[in-house]
Amino acid sequence: MAPLKTTGIDHLNLTVKSLAESTQFYQQLLGFDVLEDMPDLDGAIIGNEYAKLALYEDVGLKVSENNGFSHMSFHVDDFNDIIPLCESLGIDIKFDGVVQWPQSRSIYIEDPNGYEIELAEVWGGGL
Repeated sequence: MAPLKTTGIDHLNLTVKSLAESTQFYQQLLGFDVLEDMPDLDGAIIGNEYAKLALYEDVGLKVSENNGFSHMSFHVDDFNDIIPLCESLGIDIKFDGVVQWPQSRSIYIEDPNGYEIELAEVWGGGL
């Protein structure tokens, strides 16, 4: 039997310290909309047609408990707008700014929960 054909990542499921703060962060940074509100689960699905996050609140979340998770990456069309937008939102940029890869550039930040986010200039790093 042949392996399944993967066409994309459906969503990432994240535990967050504050659903409201995390939702606002992703709305302001990436323009994500609330696609489904799930108050009975203290959660929501946010995103757009290209990327979705399922967020579930756990006010006792410990940032250091990432279970081997390194970061998530989003491709952005407007790469040159990242730094000014992050500065206007008070988001710190890691690694002293732009990281140059062989076929792309990336900027790394953290969300309010301590999850690292890579904002990439070229889809899939050009691979």
